Amino acid sequence: KRGRGQYGKKWTSFKGNLFVSIFFQVNMVKLPLKNLTKINCLLAKKLLSNFYKGKITIKNPNDLLISNMKISGILQETLSKSDEKFIIVGIGVDLIKNPIIKNYFTTNLFDLSGVKITPNNAALKLKKIYETFIPLFSKFNIKNIDRHLK
Repeated sequence: KRGRGQYGKKWTSFKGNLFVSIFFQVNMVKLPLKNLTKINCLLAKKLLSNFYKGKITIKNPNDLLISNMKISGILQETLSKSDEKFIIVGIGVDLIKNPIIKNYFTTNLFDLSGVKITPNNAALKLKKIYETFIPLFSKFNIKNIDRHLK
């Protein structure tokens, strides 16, 4: 399958991994888009923590790493339609297979945990996370994000 990453870079996807797009109106968010990128990374990290109990780090601006290996990436864009602005958040998580990228280590949840997670199961958990947190977006500020995400 073909996709795209940040700055037009190629994104390699494999069947069995998670690839979703989430969108919502910009007016639901009272934050600069840079801060929203951090929130989206934290929400994706929350998803990963359902399946992996070890340390998950964020590599700015939009990658999630486990043991310094990329496991997830996020692409965030804005779109205008009928005088309304929307944010589209694309999230990819390597659930069962990861690409081999020269000079960039990658991994997947199956190799780390031994548990095969289906894209549907991961998508349902991510949907619940966003349904919980989108209504709180207007209350977030960069100093209290972590408190809201616990």
